[in-house]
Amino acid sequence: MTIGETTYLELSEDSGSAHKFYEVVVAETQVTIRYGRIGESGATQVSSFATVDKARAAAAKKVGAKVRKGYAPAVKGVRGKRPVTRRAIVSQRSTAKSAPVLWTFDSGAAAFGIFVEENRCWVGNENGDVFTLTPEGAVNGRFRLPDAVKCIVADDFWIYAGCDDGRVYDLSGKVPRAAYDIAANVDIYWLDIHDGILGVSDRQGGLTVIDHEEESLWSRRSSGDSGWMVRIDNDGVYHGHSEGVTKYDLVSGDKQWLTPTGGQVLFGWQEAGAVYAGTSRNQVRMVAKSGAAERTYQCDAAVFSCATSPDGRYVFAGDNYSSVYCFDSAGQRLWKLATGCGSAYSMQYHDQKLYLVTTSGALACLDVSEAAIHNAEQGVLPQTFSVKAPEMSAVIPSTTVESVADAGDGIVVECVNAAGGLRVHVVSPGYQHGWNVQFPRDIREVGARYVVDAVAESARGGFYRVRGDIRRLR
Repeated sequence: MTIGETTYLELSEDSGSAHKFYEVVVAETQVTIRYGRIGESGATQVSSFATVDKARAAAAKKVGAKVRKGYAPAVKGVRGKRPVTRRAIVSQRSTAKSAPVLWTFDSGAAAFGIFVEENRCWVGNENGDVFTLTPEGAVNGRFRLPDAVKCIVADDFWIYAGCDDGRVYDLSGKVPRAAYDIAANVDIYWLDIHDGILGVSDRQGGLTVIDHEEESLWSRRSSGDSGWMVRIDNDGVYHGHSEGVTKYDLVSGDKQWLTPTGGQVLFGWQEAGAVYAGTSRNQVRMVAKSGAAERTYQCDAAVFSCATSPDGRYVFAGDNYSSVYCFDSAGQRLWKLATGCGSAYSMQYHDQKLYLVTTSGALACLDVSEAAIHNAEQGVLPQTFSVKAPEMSAVIPSTTVESVADAGDGIVVECVNAAGGLRVHVVSPGYQHGWNVQFPRDIREVGARYVVDAVAESARGGFYRVRGDIRRLR
């Protein structure tokens, strides 16, 4: 391919996952490469060469590699940035008694990304900030993503954040790495990941399922719209939308059942045998994974979030009047209390605590033990500790990889040209060398070898997943 002073390429697939640009500018002996999501400024790399001919040859090689991947010449500015919908809730003040709030953390903007594990609480907000805190409320980490954080989900060891720039970032290492790209025509509402398979629900009621290599497995359009809920397990994908909850086969995408919920589904939760759908009709609806509608949990206003205790003993809900509810497994309401810090966009139960992220941008930790709730109903509340974010620099996504001369105790993997494009395989002994490794696309370079802390076989077999940090082997 002949190189001029500037070559501008784009890759945008209507049914795929790409919406990216790649620009190469040659100025004498200097080559400037700019790349990223269409409609954004992207990242820039500048290289210098000994002669003009070497600069042009290097640029031609870069452009040729991108063309082989499907990039094509385009006019800058014709394609726009992907559409983004912000979740809007009008939050009203609750008239209920106050809940026993142990601590609150002001994240700085409306937040609805949350995940809680044994030693860390994760919260992501519309500024793109992701903070980690201890269960006691001490802030111990901060990431900054390029756009609003849509949600935070866990897939075994891995923690992922869905971002309004159309990417899903892996937060499991020292720096965020882009793990998935979502198709440009998908206006993301929510997502879930299970054993490397990503499910994305969108504004139009569509559902897109992508594998660990960011290749689309299938897409379906539901009978409703505004598909907030998506949950995945070994057998299927559960999609909540304005008409109810639909289950699709995980592999084929075949529709297995549709269960009406009597109102638009606004949030979903799952346990081993059932999914729970919060609806605009003031209810949480429990639907067995066979499709049978089993129980209704009645609230006093539209339900925007729900969760359960792992044993199924308690079902929790948050409405748009800043109230939080608890029901027993049979559907009887046990209590209703006011959060005091806004309506809960998302929630999660862990170890007798209920964690909420709210319209005010707060992450709140509620003590929902029986003793604490009894005291709260009598007007006896704990002193709420207000957590302030310390001055700490945010770790941002990067395509830079630390270089090392020795693999040490790490696992060596190699990037190769294979059918379908660049793939990564394990080189170290004791592994299936023909299996692909789920690996960030932005740092793949053919022929390069990398050292990773560990690789884990996927639950269903057939490929590996990287655990920990990635370094390039010199």
